[in-house]
Amino acid sequence: MAKNNIINVTIFGKNVGRLGLDENHSITYFQYHPDFLLNENFLSIFPATGIIKKTPHVQVFNKYNNETFKGLAPQFADSLPDLFGNLIFKTWLESKNVQEITILEQLAYVSNRGMGALEYRPSKNIPKRATIDLKEIIAVLNEVLDLKKSQSEKKANSKALLNIFKIGTSAGGAKPKIIISEHKKSGKIIPGDLEHSENYHHYLVKLDLENVEKYPIQLVEYCYYLTATAIGINMMDSKLIEEKHFATLRFDRQEGKKQHVLTASGLTGWDFKSAVNSSYENLFKLGSFLKISHAQTEELFKRMVFNVVFNNTDNHLKNHSFIYNQQKDNWRLAPAYDLTYALNPLIDFKTISRGLSINSKRDKINLKDLLKIAEQFTIKNPKGVIAEVQDGISILQKHMKAHNIPKRITKNIIKKLSHTL
Repeated sequence: MAKNNIINVTIFGKNVGRLGLDENHSITYFQYHPDFLLNENFLSIFPATGIIKKTPHVQVFNKYNNETFKGLAPQFADSLPDLFGNLIFKTWLESKNVQEITILEQLAYVSNRGMGALEYRPSKNIPKRATIDLKEIIAVLNEVLDLKKSQSEKKANSKALLNIFKIGTSAGGAKPKIIISEHKKSGKIIPGDLEHSENYHHYLVKLDLENVEKYPIQLVEYCYYLTATAIGINMMDSKLIEEKHFATLRFDRQEGKKQHVLTASGLTGWDFKSAVNSSYENLFKLGSFLKISHAQTEELFKRMVFNVVFNNTDNHLKNHSFIYNQQKDNWRLAPAYDLTYALNPLIDFKTISRGLSINSKRDKINLKDLLKIAEQFTIKNPKGVIAEVQDGISILQKHMKAHNIPKRITKNIIKKLSHTL
């Protein structure tokens, strides 16, 4: 695809519109397809948050030229890979002696492989592979990370990188992860970019890289998952692969269909890397704007309390998502994800700053702060919710012991939790 070309955006087999790029001014454009504007079935596919407007005219996006949105409307920027995916993508391009591509070309590589339901055409042709080898993937990822550290002139193998690129750049986040599909009957695992049929369980897998992490980070997240679900927090079913890789079912692939999913950052244009707008109050207000049920609002409150009690400081605007319902043309809160101890328990951090503020505070959150949120958004029995979440600390301890997490790691994590508020 030539630079400065146009790329089409589709969803559920419908042509949504066209994206264009002005490289000289780092500006992107979007224009709805006339037929999509006349379609009354998808009126809320881009909620009216003041970014993408329901108009036949060309819309210009000139205020999103930063590291998070890269000049795109935030709804489209949500399709781009985050830190880990970008690392693999750039390393693969370097192995092919390609130094730079436009943001539209990157969307062409995303094509129909991205998280959620938005697709981009014309796509870059990428050869398919029907098998997957976790050991090979981990070996190549360790090599990539070693190359980045050593600044060596040596290049990673292009073919091996391609296999990871296809299943590792769609998943967001900073940690190494891939997408896979597991056949429900045979148990055969294939790359997650091949299909989304109901014959498969579709997983996002967070990989344990022994050369990178000095403690069982995925085991810790699995214990957090078991604890969160035990106290009633809604999450997708998850499991361990080879007793060390954390695999969670994808909520953007359900019942053999793609689900349209956007993060809080993608819905609003709030930069998750900036403290501006990064607050739980704004997250609750977004839920109200999207008209989620009060039960979902109370679920959001419980997640907030969990992240405070269990010291999940890396809880930002891209770690909260909403799912679009095609039949009802409305939005609901997506299942919780990335609930874990986000700090390195081998390091004694004296000060921390949370990704989302509560009552204008990013540390030393207390009962008064939580109750103020509860009052503002009419949460029933907030003290009971807080007590239930704190009871989960003993559950976490049991799971960490059962999964043989080193005593030093367990002790360091447990002492950093909020036993009292």
